[in-house]
Amino acid sequence: MATINAADVAKLRRVTLAGMMDCKKALEESNGDFDKAVEIIRKKGQAVASKRADRDATEGVVLARTSADGKFGAMIVLNCETDFVARNQDFQNLAKDLCMQVAAANPLYVSPEDVAADVLEREKEIYREKLKESGKPANVIEKIVEGKLQKIYSEV
Repeated sequence: MATINAADVAKLRRVTLAGMMDCKKALEESNGDFDKAVEIIRKKGQAVASKRADRDATEGVVLARTSADGKFGAMIVLNCETDFVARNQDFQNLAKDLCMQVAAANPLYVSPEDVAADVLEREKEIYREKLKESGKPANVIEKIVEGKLQKIYSEV
C-alpha cells in the first residue's frame, strides 16, 4: 500500500474540489494512483448527484428588483432543498446577483416559445433578403437564417 501524504490529498482536492476525507479515501483506494483517484471521486460524485436527483427543491427565495429610475424590473425565483440554505447570506446574494443579471440583460421574452410568430417571420425575411444578395444557395441561406434565429433567442 502506497503512503498517502497531505500534499497529495491537497493536490487531489484542488483538482476535484472534493472533501479532504473523500480525497484521502480515494487515494487509499487507488493505492496512490492520482488519475485513478480522480476517476473514483468522479464516480462517487455522479452517485451522489443521482441520489439527489429525486429530491424536491421546495425552499428558496423570490426577489424582485427595479432600476433606480423605476423603468426596468426583474424577478427571480431561486429554489433550494432546505430553509437553512435559503436563509444563508451567500445564497441570497447569489439570488440578488442573478436578478441583477436578468435586469441588465433586458430580455423581451422568457423562452423561445414566447417569441411572437410575426416577429420571427419578420426577422427571417430580413435575414433572407440580406443573404440573397450574397448569392448563396437557398439551402445554405435557410441554415444561416436558423443560426441567426438562435442568436435572437439568446439575446431577447
